Amino acid sequence: MGNNETVEPISDAERFARAARFISVLRHCQVLGISLVSADANGLVMMLPYAPELVGNPITGALHGGSLTTLMDTACGTAVVNALPGFELCPTLDLRVDYMRSARSGQNLLAHASVQRVTASVVFADCRVVQADDGEVIAKCNATFMRLTHLQPANALATGIQGDNG
Repeated sequence: MGNNETVEPISDAERFARAARFISVLRHCQVLGISLVSADANGLVMMLPYAPELVGNPITGALHGGSLTTLMDTACGTAVVNALPGFELCPTLDLRVDYMRSARSGQNLLAHASVQRVTASVVFADCRVVQADDGEVIAKCNATFMRLTHLQPANALATGIQGDNG
């Protein structure tokens, strides 16, 4: 974006709608049951519901770390979609995860993701995953996403994510 271009601010309602449309087309969100809880100018919150088929430790009932990583990558990526003025392809460049503790069996998890910095070529985001019942931190991550501004997304995909206002 050049210095002479202006970007209309995105309302919280449009941020929520854009994020909801984005995750609705991601098959892994459908399979895992990942849903959007909230989205605003400061970031977003997604939920991963507890499911027995996602258990990684059958003795404790703790969810598999891969499902947590997927939740964090998706939450950060969706926050990136909301932080940019228009739809851009931004694949994950790096995802650094710290697993703090196992989640208690039967607990839904909430991912709080936000974008920290946007540059011409990279977007920096972070996320923390907490148990829904008590807010105890389970894992956190820092992520970077590559901006592929030289590539134009397929019009149908961009329109589907941006909606009629895109």
